[in-house]
Amino acid sequence: MRRGNLYRVYKGSSHDPKKFRVFVIVSRQVVIDSRFSTVVCAPIYSTHDGLSTQIKVGIEEGLKHESSIHCDELVSIPKSALGHFVGSLSIDKMNQLDEALKIALELS
Repeated sequence: MRRGNLYRVYKGSSHDPKKFRVFVIVSRQVVIDSRFSTVVCAPIYSTHDGLSTQIKVGIEEGLKHESSIHCDELVSIPKSALGHFVGSLSIDKMNQLDEALKIALELS
């Protein structure tokens, strides 16, 4: 399990109309490797609104179609729920993710 990995997560009883959603891990690696039971993730949607806090992703990252990481909707997910590996972000996409997170969290 690494930062930038994409996982398909079962979300059956949540308010999300989809039973499954793909998330990308955004927590720092030391937390991922620790005994903490959860990691911070950003959801991936099939829509892209052109916001600076969204990163386009698609087939290159293991997805079935063009999608977008939404950094304004960070959630904590149990590591045990991250069982179905989908793919990974490239170094370029990781850099874009870092910039989008800085904007979403208003960090300099």
